[in-house]
Amino acid sequence: MHALNKLKKIIKGKLKSIHLGYVRRQYAFSSSQLQTFLSKLGVKDGDVLLVHCSMQGFESFEGKATDIISVLKNSVGKAGTLLMPTMSFTGTAIEYVQSGGVFDVKKTPSRMGLISELFRRMPDVSRSVHPTHAVAAWGVHTKDLLLDHYKCGTPCGRQSPYGRLLDFDGKILLLGTSVGVLTFFHTVEEILEKEFPVSPFTEEKYTMECQTETGELVTTETRLFNPDVSKRRNINVLIPELKSKCAWRDSKLGTLDAILLNANDILSVVTAMSQNGKYCYD
Repeated sequence: MHALNKLKKIIKGKLKSIHLGYVRRQYAFSSSQLQTFLSKLGVKDGDVLLVHCSMQGFESFEGKATDIISVLKNSVGKAGTLLMPTMSFTGTAIEYVQSGGVFDVKKTPSRMGLISELFRRMPDVSRSVHPTHAVAAWGVHTKDLLLDHYKCGTPCGRQSPYGRLLDFDGKILLLGTSVGVLTFFHTVEEILEKEFPVSPFTEEKYTMECQTETGELVTTETRLFNPDVSKRRNINVLIPELKSKCAWRDSKLGTLDAILLNANDILSVVTAMSQNGKYCYD
């Protein structure tokens, strides 16, 4: 059995190498091509841009993960701000909080993939203080976007970095991942909570400690996401609604799928949906 498993692993590895070799020969793209692609998609100098990205989507990219970050910084420029979610858990937020421990803004790793972890470690990048949904940011509006995240009543509420995207006409870029990871939707859930047939949040408040960059301990008291409602959440319902309002931009570079959205457009569309009795839940 051990020999068979070893053989399967070898075969799997060779097939992966063959696949990657083919993809990179047929669909390779460079950093400069990526930057041009993002500009054509609608990412502009001066943008406040929240990025969700997966290295799996960059199979045909010729560079490294740090090159992707450099392209994103260059795309928003010195007048812009780049943000990435750096959530500190997998599974549910409730399970993570119940496991105990103290969130350390400097040391607790991002569980959102390699690119987000490399980004948050960069010396010119700051991170919001929040036990479950911390955000890393670089750029001119970093301080205003990240301020006092730990004080929010829900992880992605109106005064969180996600919610403050609305104040800066912020954009959301999905690279190599689907709209299902749209963390900003949780902001919309808080804003429109009373309009929904059922609250997406727990009635119970959960408490967790966070350690700031200076070593100070602060306490977060927050409602979290109701697991039963979370299982029913289906953000794909939002796609045709956004497209019908011309609020959806997507394109493809090599094997990389990209989607660009505007935070205010998302809020406007979901508000209109709720007024018509339509919701992003199955």
